[in-house]
Amino acid sequence: MPRHLGTVQAVTGEHARRMPPIFVITCEHGGNAVPAEYASRFASAGARAAIQSHRGYDPGAFEAALQFSRSLGVEPISSTTSRLLVDLNRSTDNPELLSKFTQNLSPSETAVLLERHYFPYRHRVTAAIEKGITDHHQVFHLSIHTFTPRIRGVWRDIDVGLLFDPARKSEAEFCERWQQELACQFPSLRVRPNEPYKGVDDGFTTVLRRQFADHDYVGVEVEINNRFAKRSVDAQAKRVKALLQTLPHRTHFLDGSDTHPS
Repeated sequence: MPRHLGTVQAVTGEHARRMPPIFVITCEHGGNAVPAEYASRFASAGARAAIQSHRGYDPGAFEAALQFSRSLGVEPISSTTSRLLVDLNRSTDNPELLSKFTQNLSPSETAVLLERHYFPYRHRVTAAIEKGITDHHQVFHLSIHTFTPRIRGVWRDIDVGLLFDPARKSEAEFCERWQQELACQFPSLRVRPNEPYKGVDDGFTTVLRRQFADHDYVGVEVEINNRFAKRSVDAQAKRVKALLQTLPHRTHFLDGSDTHPS
């Protein structure tokens, strides 16, 4: 029987639920693998360098997603195919969906690429969320990413970012609670809301918010500075452990009150 550790007791007025909320953990940029049929597109020295950099994947994200999943007792949904093939965290009409290495594919070739390496992942995540909601759970979707500590020569003064839509009450309250707990227990960890990116920018969680109601679905992108993963496995694991220790859990109600289950 699957465990449900770390679940959140969410009670919001008329949307009170008989079943405990559940977590869905995903990782869209977990690796930099390139399927054999596209290897020739990444054969140049420049392409190989890009694949190995943060442009090709999110260093440490896959390991962080596994750590979240093991702690919460759920199966992660992850991709280890390079984002330079197709970016699973971009909509099909986003110019950044394909990289410079694949954007010159013909329409028919693009359709095949999406059918094989894009839509199956998106359908799998959507189906997991739909099942949770159908089974009367509120679903907390944590999409795990890492970011580069420096961009265009500017250092980012942040360790962890929580990306959400401020207009969605459940997401805003969940992230506010989480950030407060982190500030209290781990004050040296620099946590920022909606940094280094905006939570409403194009991404998988943004699309899913349009499909599912606020009281059914809470979608948060967790962005971790990849300097920890590059330093050592333990350095990142320590920060992820802090995130897990402060993750709003069954003793917290998202309507603003704290209580313990009877």
